[in-house]
Amino acid sequence: MKKIEVKNLSKIFGPHPERAIELLEKGKGKDEIFAETRLSVGVDRAGFDVDEGEIVVVMGLSGSGKSTLVRCINRLIEPTAGQVFVDGVEVTALDAKGLRELRLAKMGMVFQNFALFPHRTVLANAEYGLEIKGMDPAERRDRAMRSLDQVGLAGWEDSLPSQLSGGMQQRVGLARALALDPDILLMDEAFSALDPLIRRDMQDELISLQGKVKKTILFISHDLDEALKLGDRIVLMKDGAIVQVGSPEDILTSPANDYVERFVAEVDITKVLTAESVMKKSETVGFLGHDGPRAALRKMKQHGISTLFVLDAQHRLAGLVASEDCAELIGRGERDLAPIVRTDIPCVAPDTPATDLFLTMSGNSCPLAVVDEGGRLKGVVVKGSLLGAIAERGRTQE
Repeated sequence: MKKIEVKNLSKIFGPHPERAIELLEKGKGKDEIFAETRLSVGVDRAGFDVDEGEIVVVMGLSGSGKSTLVRCINRLIEPTAGQVFVDGVEVTALDAKGLRELRLAKMGMVFQNFALFPHRTVLANAEYGLEIKGMDPAERRDRAMRSLDQVGLAGWEDSLPSQLSGGMQQRVGLARALALDPDILLMDEAFSALDPLIRRDMQDELISLQGKVKKTILFISHDLDEALKLGDRIVLMKDGAIVQVGSPEDILTSPANDYVERFVAEVDITKVLTAESVMKKSETVGFLGHDGPRAALRKMKQHGISTLFVLDAQHRLAGLVASEDCAELIGRGERDLAPIVRTDIPCVAPDTPATDLFLTMSGNSCPLAVVDEGGRLKGVVVKGSLLGAIAERGRTQE
């Protein structure tokens, strides 16, 4: 379900912006338009959407238009042209009252500079949006306390912002947004003012928090590593225009143009590839209660493999059998695979990073099973397919 839809959105700074819009439609670029009209193109006909529960990272270098774009979405900056929809409601058509109600009901915003009131306690800062909303004091205190607990600040509610570290101050800003219980979080360079270690901690905290609260998050960043870590999808901007939208792997392995290719040139591909993206479907499997050692051995010979994954009656992964063990059972005249099924085999989730796959596979000659949350076999990773996938992705960046 689409939570946010942005359609042909533009922002021009300066008088008579329609002149710049006309030039954009004629194919003129940002620099050409400024030289000709002294008008500045902040956003150039942007279009993308954000699904419910998704983290989309809008990124680009300084001056690319990413912060202007996010402020046009909640109309902190008025767009010059185009449309924005939230849950099907056209934000760009709302009057002042409707816009205020939408912001209070649907959107929370977290800024780079924390934007805390220095004379108010942590709790009072977290309560601020609820206070503006006119909520009963007891209820707003309860909701603010819950939001502080969500971001790990329980016990700090009576402190002043000056008594907190930068990372803790940013958590207060996040708690203030969460206290409103918005469907959407707009985060503008929220972690960029933090030192690298605290920044990584806050990224991990956001991922953990998202697993619990399932908000729709539009996150602005200039840091590609941050975008790759946080984003389900990435919107990459240059000179006010969107140049590519895609998953982290899409951006890295199929850059839309030379600019994107240069942008991602130094990224370690193994940090983005996952088990699901490098696995292959298992050529064949055995079934407990159905296949005996002869059938299992026949399947292995047909496909030129020496081990076979075995599934139970519910098609969950039960384990693995080896050809030599099957041959031994046949020699003894036994017909049941169960005694030789190896259950202590390494398994990984589909979203396991490729870097972790190397560690799991080291010293292990058997293929690596990729299983979903229900224990069902999704595919297998062998060292050859892993190295081949990395080499193939690497060639696309050369």
